[in-house]
Amino acid sequence: MTSLTPPCSDVAVEALPGTAKTGSTYVLFEWPGAWSRDVLDGGTFGEELTNKLKAHVERYNATLLLIRHSTREARQITDHHVYLVFADQGITEVLHVDGPEDVLDLDLSGVGKNGAKLRTTPLLLICTHGKRDTCCAVKGRPLVNELRRGDEVWETSHIKGHRFAPTMMLMPWAFSFGHMSREATSAMLDHAEDGLFFVPGNRGRGTLTPPEQTAEIAVAAELSHQGIKVGIDQLQVRIDANGNAPTATVTVKNRDTGDEYEVKLRQKDIEGVVDSCGKAPKTGKGWVVENITPGR
Repeated sequence: MTSLTPPCSDVAVEALPGTAKTGSTYVLFEWPGAWSRDVLDGGTFGEELTNKLKAHVERYNATLLLIRHSTREARQITDHHVYLVFADQGITEVLHVDGPEDVLDLDLSGVGKNGAKLRTTPLLLICTHGKRDTCCAVKGRPLVNELRRGDEVWETSHIKGHRFAPTMMLMPWAFSFGHMSREATSAMLDHAEDGLFFVPGNRGRGTLTPPEQTAEIAVAAELSHQGIKVGIDQLQVRIDANGNAPTATVTVKNRDTGDEYEVKLRQKDIEGVVDSCGKAPKTGKGWVVENITPGR
């Protein structure tokens, strides 16, 4: 039976801010072969190794993502890139290993534990995981092919939010972006190389909670509207404890000037969310900014 619902990424009923994938430690493993629907379901690496990989990354509260180049020529490899991302410190390390079993030997507790080299340029991971959701293949892969940025841009396995395809993550900060065009993606990478915050398409910084993500983007947008360039790590974000309350107050501090902004937010219901291709619309939730109050 043919689904009557449109592709999930064509249903734009949600605001992007506050929807980023959360997490701070990532293992990006180069795997040019086929990816199963869930790269840790046993279909990619077999059941025994998969169980060991799951246990290893869970021990460190880390996330394993598979990456690969877009061209057949670049997928002919003799060893595998591994990028270790520590987003709470804004650091990426790189090393090469012989195979996926070598991931089990990595100490993911922090920087400088594995003899890896420091990477000083950004990494952009664009989801092309078609077995997880069709939109990622249809919209993600052409974007990867259009970008010519050397080793900055990689295909990646599922990073959540395929309803925002083409969806991507910018490392080492773990920013998520959605509904990005080629022009916007190139501009975002240019900003990242210059150490600048990029607002369009920004879903949030993955080291923050959803209301914190929303508040940081709102203040960055306000400053940008004033013609002020915002550094990628210029804003310090602190939320008042709110538990599961549908409202939140977040303080965003400009580290350069000392200025503080109090951001009031509320959570609202969003009707008609299609979170994956073929699924029926449902009611979701999202954070919206009520007001921003400048202060010192």
